[in-house]
Amino acid sequence: MGDFVPKAAIMDGDAMRRAMTRIAHEICERNEGAENLGIVGIVSRGVPLAEILSAEIAEIEGKRPPVGQLDVSFYRDDIGRHIMPVTHATNVPFSIDGTNVVLVDDVLYTGRTVRSALDALMDLGRPRTVQLAVMIDRGHRELPIRADYVGKNVPSSHNEDVRVRIKAMDGENSVTIWAKDDGKEGGR
Repeated sequence: MGDFVPKAAIMDGDAMRRAMTRIAHEICERNEGAENLGIVGIVSRGVPLAEILSAEIAEIEGKRPPVGQLDVSFYRDDIGRHIMPVTHATNVPFSIDGTNVVLVDDVLYTGRTVRSALDALMDLGRPRTVQLAVMIDRGHRELPIRADYVGKNVPSSHNEDVRVRIKAMDGENSVTIWAKDDGKEGGR
C-alpha cells in the first residue's frame, strides 16, 4: 500500500526528441540565435536535458552554447525536513554575468525547485535574463513561477507522480504518470 504503479505513458523517446527540437528553435528565436546564451541544468535530470538542448541549438545555429549544472540542495526551503540532503557538484564553467541563461529541469510542479535554482544562480553572478525550459509542466504551482519553454503540459493530481526518464541516466527516454496504488487494482 502507498506504492506508486504506472498509470499512463505520456511521451516516448520520439515525442521527447521532437519537444526538445521545438524548444531549441523557440530559444533561438527568442534570443535571436545562440550568441550570449548559456544553458544550466538543474541536478539531476535537468543536466542531461540541458546537454541535449545545447546540442539541438548547435544543430540549428552552428554554435553550441556552454552547459553547466546547478545543485540546489542547500537552497531548498525544505532542507530542515531532510537530515542529510544528497549533494552534487555545481559546475557552471562560464560566466553568467550578462548572459542569457536558460535554466533546464525535467518537471515543473510546485515551483520550489526553480525558486531554489534562482537563488543558487544569483550567487554565481548576475545574468542578463533567466529563462526556464522544462520537459513537463504539471501545474499545481505554489509559487508564481512559469516556464518559458515547455515540452508538454500534463495535468495531473497531487496523488500522481510524473516521471521523466532520460536515456543517459535510465536507459530510455520516456515520460509516464504513476498513481498511488490503493490496493484495489490488482493488489500490487
